[in-house]
Amino acid sequence: MGRMEKPNLLRNTRVYLSGPMDFVASREAEKKFGWRNRVSEFLQEFGVTVFDPWFKPEIQGVKEYGREDETTAKVRAQWSFDPSEKGASARAGCADHFWPALHMDLRMVDTSDFIVAYVPTNVYSVGTPHEIILCRSERKPVLFVSPPVKFPALARLQDHLAKKGDSEGSRMLKDLEVQIPIKENPDGSPSLWYMPLIGGEHFFDGFGFALYRDRFKWQRVDIDDREDAEPPQKPLLPFLESLNQKLPLKWDRYQKKFGPNDDWLLWKLDQGTAAGAQLEGVNQRE
Repeated sequence: MGRMEKPNLLRNTRVYLSGPMDFVASREAEKKFGWRNRVSEFLQEFGVTVFDPWFKPEIQGVKEYGREDETTAKVRAQWSFDPSEKGASARAGCADHFWPALHMDLRMVDTSDFIVAYVPTNVYSVGTPHEIILCRSERKPVLFVSPPVKFPALARLQDHLAKKGDSEGSRMLKDLEVQIPIKENPDGSPSLWYMPLIGGEHFFDGFGFALYRDRFKWQRVDIDDREDAEPPQKPLLPFLESLNQKLPLKWDRYQKKFGPNDDWLLWKLDQGTAAGAQLEGVNQRE
């Protein structure tokens, strides 16, 4: 499949893929089969440069800077709350170890035209909000995927314990739900703080992988089962495909209608040597 031809708004743009990496079920599986692999492959068909924190680009003059893998989180085992010099040294060691990854990821956000953020409400993440806030502070778009969160295995376990008459097991399960906590979000509604931060037209409740599965020959994974069971009402991938043709509008809450969206500033850098705004002289003391 070749890249889409004119109009081709996404060609030569840069996109960062933000989302939980530390507290996912399996870092190894996420790196090999996670959503980033598919979105990256999809966007590359439009000539997009994709920044994926699992596969950081090379830095000139610095080898392997900020690279992460499935073992990166093991550094947390060295952490200590001990107030002594030994504890302070251990904490500093953890911070120093991860600083290059933090530095690298934020630099990729800073140099991107927009980011795609996958933010399920049941996975703890700190880096993702940091990246989203940095992007929005620069008035760049964040395409925010907040999928429905349900726990069918929990419902099956509750039914099983009820049928068995296991009141003690049911009580222990309720305690566990509070301690974790286990909190469903069947509508996929994001945090109230994210709503004004992102803007209403850039939220999506899924990727819409099923629409492109045959085209890209993607190996089936758990996210496919979830999206097949509950197809997204507003999937991300069709939006990206339409974005390549036309910039999106945004809802004007004062005029009560859609209007221009000036968050979308995609550079046009391949039009020859025509001069842009230039400094004509230098102010000097008389």
